[in-house]
Formats: sequence, structure tokens, C-alpha cells
Amino acid sequence: MNGLITAIPTGVGAFSATNIDDLAILLLFFSQVGAGFRRRHIVAGQYLGFGALVAASLPGFFGGLILPQRWIGLLGLVPVTFGLSRLLNPDSDAEEVSQETEQSERSPLASFLSPQTCSVAAVTVANGGDNIGIYVPLFASSALESLLVIVGVFFLLVGVWCYTACQLTQVPAVADALTRLGNTLVPFVLIGLGVYIVLKSHSLSPLSLVASCLCLTGLVIMNGKPPEVEKD
Repeated sequence: MNGLITAIPTGVGAFSATNIDDLAILLLFFSQVGAGFRRRHIVAGQYLGFGALVAASLPGFFGGLILPQRWIGLLGLVPVTFGLSRLLNPDSDAEEVSQETEQSERSPLASFLSPQTCSVAAVTVANGGDNIGIYVPLFASSALESLLVIVGVFFLLVGVWCYTACQLTQVPAVADALTRLGNTLVPFVLIGLGVYIVLKSHSLSPLSLVASCLCLTGLVIMNGKPPEVEKD
């Protein structure tokens, strides 16, 4: 019984220590509600990405192996791509969101698996690569009952994090600042976040990262070009 009681503060402490930076990222995403995201995209993506981190950490409980951190760090290319798209094709994002919203209203599954949801999930996983190094030994040292309590606390706090970030964007001073600066800063913040994740994880060398970014830039530009109209 004592183990179950101590599992609650353990879960709260571990989650808070490893996800403080996620609040800033969630603020960034929630500031784009209506421009590039819907609230359900952000919440679903956060839960999906965090669930992937927990799943990747569970082998520590079973004494198995986990994915190398260098592989996880490659997910940093996702926010880079997303940032380049917002920077180079700002007008196309609004059209894509409008089309996706109409589809998601007809199908909840389409909303859950939307590009926006998957982008948030990928950023969550990439930014949380270090979490696995903490969760694995934590899970490995926990009994099954304590593990279930800790994981339950984790997922409860994901909702608290999302709610807190969403409410902060409703504060007039915060909302005004995010509205003025958000559309300008978001692409650069996402690109910087992705570069930081890749380099911190040693997934790519600086030269390889530059080459990858140039390739992604070309793909984004090609994808953003309007279709050519055939002339008679």
C-alpha cells in the first residue's frame, strides 16, 4: 500500500521534471489555433506522442531494449519540415486546414490521424527523447501496481498541461503577444527546435543536417507550387 501511495508523488515529480519545456511548445501550438491547428489536433497529438514515449520506455520494465536515442532524434526533422512549410508556404496552410477540418467533421478518425495531429505527436516524441532515459530506470524499479499508478498520473498530467497552456493563451496580454509575434516566430521556433533535437541527439552531423534541410526546403517549395494550367 505504501508503494502505491508513493507512486503518485513519484509520477508527478518525474512528469514535471521531464515535461516543463513541453508547456512552452504547447503554448506555441495553442497560439496557432484557427491559423494552423484545432484544439483537438493539439490534445490528440500530445497524447499520441506521449503515449509513444511511454511505450518506448516500457521495455525497461520488462528488461528489454529500447530504440536508440539517435533514431528518435531524427524525428527532429519533422518540426523542421513543418516550420519550413509555414515559412515558405504561409497561404497554403490555411487552405489545407480548412479542407482538413471539413473532412474531420465527417470522420473523427480523420481528425485523429490528421497531419496536424501527427505533427504535434512527432514534435512531442522528438522533444521527449531524453524522457525515455529517465522513464526506463523508473519503470524498471517499479512494481506492476506502482507502474500502473505512475503511468496513470502521467496521462492525467498530460491533460493538465494541455488545459494550462490553452488557458494561458486566453489571457489577453499573452494572447495579444502571441497573435502579434506568433505567425512570424512560429516557423523559426519550429525549425530551431528541430535542429536542436537532431544535434542534441547526435542523429546527424551539422553538415548532414544542413544538407537535409536544403533537401526539405526543395521538397516544400515543390509541394507549394500551384499546379500548371495547360494552354490550348
